[in-house]
Amino acid sequence: MANIEWSDGAPIYRQLKERVIAMMLDGVLKPGDALPSVRQVAADYQLNPITVSRAYQELADEALVEKRRGLGMFVTEEASKKLRSSERERFLQDEWPLVVERIERLGLSARDLLQSIGNGANE
Repeated sequence: MANIEWSDGAPIYRQLKERVIAMMLDGVLKPGDALPSVRQVAADYQLNPITVSRAYQELADEALVEKRRGLGMFVTEEASKKLRSSERERFLQDEWPLVVERIERLGLSARDLLQSIGNGANE
């Protein structure tokens, strides 16, 4: 895991969980890959091991990782599919309405948006 800056806006275990999820979605952690050990993450980021365990347990509860006795936690085969589905749903329900509202407020058309992509505005 790269450098992580913790914010005060959410519990650290939740921020850690979201970072691991982002790594799964980005393909950094692939199905079958081992997660770093609780002790290693706790030492690297100066966290309480219980905080790391809680983040990992939530990932396991959601069947995104599985515990292998004596070996650690591993990304499940279906993790990426589940995450993409839930992240798409969350985006469409929570974020997209705000984007649409802003587009309408700014008077942008579909053509304006598509042209901005073609002009490299997203670089």
